[in-house]
Amino acid sequence: MPDMPDLPKMNNKIPSRIVIYPRDVQNITGCRERTARYILQQIRVANNKCPGHFVTIAEFCAFRGLKEEDIRQFLV
Repeated sequence: MPDMPDLPKMNNKIPSRIVIYPRDVQNITGCRERTARYILQQIRVANNKCPGHFVTIAEFCAFRGLKEEDIRQFLV
């Protein structure tokens, strides 16, 4: 069997996510699911996004005036 060339090592670290979901908003703010969905809808409108587009954590933090590093602890 011929020698296989050394393949580059894969970095198996999973990157932290950049999208925020209604459940995350609920955990951060303590609001109900419908309110969390409404908050994300307001952010989409403010950023000229279509209804199905994702909202990023950075957009949420900028809209609500929060620090991104403070929010990361609430994300699972």
